[in-house]
Amino acid sequence: MSTVDQVIDVRTADEYAAGHLEGAVNIDVEAGNFDAAIAQLDKDKTYLVYCRSGRRSAIAKENMHTAGFHNVIDAGGLDAAANTTGLAIVQ
Repeated sequence: MSTVDQVIDVRTADEYAAGHLEGAVNIDVEAGNFDAAIAQLDKDKTYLVYCRSGRRSAIAKENMHTAGFHNVIDAGGLDAAANTTGLAIVQ
């Protein structure tokens, strides 16, 4: 896996609070402010996105690509993302 600058959990705040990857920030892809939130990010950095099952992370990756981000890795669900990154799941 390439170097990742930021890990983004695209689930709801409640899901994030129940357990997320260590160091991940929470930007809910379905909250309505996703586009505004990602507009604050550096488009030249590499991001890894994940959710519960992989559906929302795929949506987030597509939305980010449309917004001009070209270095976005879809890690799928939380467990798969933990396995891929080696990061611990924390609360």
